[in-house]
Amino acid sequence: MVRVKGWTRQVVTALAIAIVLMPAYASAQESSDGSAVGSIFKRVVFDPTTYAPAIIAYDGTMRDWNTSQPFFRNGYFERNERFTLSGLPNDRPVSYEVGRKLILNDAFVTLEMSLLNNVSSQVFERLLIDRFPNRRKLVRTLGWIERSAFASFMAGVPALPKRTFAFARCQCRCLHGFRPISRPQRRPR
Repeated sequence: MVRVKGWTRQVVTALAIAIVLMPAYASAQESSDGSAVGSIFKRVVFDPTTYAPAIIAYDGTMRDWNTSQPFFRNGYFERNERFTLSGLPNDRPVSYEVGRKLILNDAFVTLEMSLLNNVSSQVFERLLIDRFPNRRKLVRTLGWIERSAFASFMAGVPALPKRTFAFARCQCRCLHGFRPISRPQRRPR
């Protein structure tokens, strides 16, 4: 099993708790007063489906990248052309820092897509509620289902295979007798 180090475990636990509790907080704060822009902004900011896909995709990809490092140190090649020096598959990988920056950039792209989806969903919900005020609960429920499905797709598609590969690489690393993963040391200030 992949072990999560101290602060990472705490951050992941805090985010999981926030994702579970935020919908209850956001629904408790609902009011019919206020401007449309303010209401939409507040609903997007407090909606966990805005942030969860980027966090989950980043975590899964970083696990994949971290567990690949012992193999790269022992002469294995990278199959993903985005993470090779030549830009071709099955070639030498880029450095750890360059890979981390690429993964962080991917997480920000996922966050942008999720933010755009949630803003458009909230605008559409607002229009439907103005048109059908007696169906407010139905519209909110359908909007929540749509945003959850989008977030699940955005988080699950890139992250799930990488988490599985990360676990398999940890087992394979032990079988080959590779050294444990060592993170680059930061320079003391």
